[in-house]
Amino acid sequence: MRVLEIFDLLQPKFAKRVSEELTKGEEVREQFVHQVKRYFNLLQQSMVMGDASWLHPILVEWVQARTQSEVEKEEASLTVLLNKIFMLTHTLASEELNPQEALDFIGKLLPIHTEAIEYVTQQESKAHIDYVSKELENVRVELERLDQSKSGFISVAAHELKTPLTLIEGYMDMLRETVSDTPQAALYLDGVGKGTQRLQEIVGDMIDVSLIDNNLLDLNFRPIWINRLLSMAREEFEGAIKKRNQSLEVREFSGVDTMTYGDAERTYQVLRNLFSNAIKYTPDGGQIVVDGRILPGFIEITVTDNGIGIAQEDQERIFEKFGQLGDISLHSSGKTKFKGGGPGLGLPIAKGIVEAHGGTIWVESEGFDEEKCPGATFHVLFPIIESAPDEKTEKLYHYTGSEE
Repeated sequence: MRVLEIFDLLQPKFAKRVSEELTKGEEVREQFVHQVKRYFNLLQQSMVMGDASWLHPILVEWVQARTQSEVEKEEASLTVLLNKIFMLTHTLASEELNPQEALDFIGKLLPIHTEAIEYVTQQESKAHIDYVSKELENVRVELERLDQSKSGFISVAAHELKTPLTLIEGYMDMLRETVSDTPQAALYLDGVGKGTQRLQEIVGDMIDVSLIDNNLLDLNFRPIWINRLLSMAREEFEGAIKKRNQSLEVREFSGVDTMTYGDAERTYQVLRNLFSNAIKYTPDGGQIVVDGRILPGFIEITVTDNGIGIAQEDQERIFEKFGQLGDISLHSSGKTKFKGGGPGLGLPIAKGIVEAHGGTIWVESEGFDEEKCPGATFHVLFPIIESAPDEKTEKLYHYTGSEE
């Protein structure tokens, strides 16, 4: 018996049998019968032509009809449905045909069914991947929105804090003149002044972070010499080093006296942040060594300490905004005290400044251990820029013959 004759024989019972077996409720069944008939007709065409691709249009429709919840949880796979339809078709053929005809029919049906299963599996996998990709994109967009929102809040908060701090400083200066003959009052004012200065530094860091986040960091390129900036940083932290009984060695390395163009103030800010970080996380009596080398097109600066180190999983996070490590409640308030406090902005700012110059920064550490103190080494690559990006700066430098 030919395939067309068999399908003509089976067709009257196929839709009724499949719909009754696979659905519950008359309303659902009526809607499903139409789909079953379409599938049966396309299956017939596939077997006549020996090509399962005739089934693809309806299979794609069924895959796309799956709900978001089913795709998300990978439920209601169509392979289950197709296998049930195959088994019902097999049963129907066994009932209506003689054994040999049934065997021949199923033999032709099986490869079509197998290919249909493979196609549905591919389509369902693609649908799930598309769903996951869409969800990830939604998460990325939401994270970007939240990050922009935080950046906006930081910017507004920083500028709002500047005004009252300026007023406090002004009134403090007037009070100092008024109580100049009262040592106790002058002592109190000095304490307020130190607190205000610390707040000013935090506000300045918040503004810098906002500028970096919004690609608004403006660099003032002029000739700089790294060795001079290192000397300035060593002098600034000399008191903190003595107070902590630490040693700070700034070595003379090849290329340290090379003239390059960069923003002197911002480059110095990077070095200050690295020095402060090394002092903060190195126990009393520890050692800090600043070294470096010249590379093709770059000056590398390394700041190495024998402090508590940084865990592998945290070595990228410390360059993120507010990437403060450890229990904040245990931090002291001083910037250079052991594990001292801070908003966690120094290293992100350093990273932003270095990258704005066209360089890069990273850290190496065997891990975190407050007893063995494996230490950490921060690497900074500053590009050697032989001419000023701004022609006016270049002309001014050559005209005055000045150095930094």
